[in-house]
Amino acid sequence: MSYLLPNVTTKEGVDELILNTIDAVLVLRVGRASDAVCLQLDDILSKAVREVSKFAKIALVDVDSEEIQVYVKYFDITLIPATLFFFNAEHMKMDSGTPDHTKWIGAFHSKQDFIDVVETIYRGAMKGKMIVTCPLPPERIPKFQLLYKEI
Repeated sequence: MSYLLPNVTTKEGVDELILNTIDAVLVLRVGRASDAVCLQLDDILSKAVREVSKFAKIALVDVDSEEIQVYVKYFDITLIPATLFFFNAEHMKMDSGTPDHTKWIGAFHSKQDFIDVVETIYRGAMKGKMIVTCPLPPERIPKFQLLYKEI
């Protein structure tokens, strides 16, 4: 389903999307088109495009692209798929009960879960908030153990 969503492979393309998406949530899925979990997430995103089209824009970013590595390092993307949210060129964060509030790691369980998250981010951003609380119950939030080496 990733062929239904716009693909961005350059830093300039990502910059342009972030800067030109006004009064809407920009959802960037960072991952690989060949990864099974990324394909599952792409399917959910492509099914939800119509429902969120009034308040969100969705794009896919290839993690293996050389030009994108600036963003991969900046947002510390080590697990894929990672989903980033922006509103009016500001990075939106979400408290989902995990140690990392800067991105959503893994796939959403359903299309409705994704719609609920994007709608919550949109409503919070319209009120001027930079961080919102995840509307999903804890059992539907992917859990990952973060390991820190050489601290």
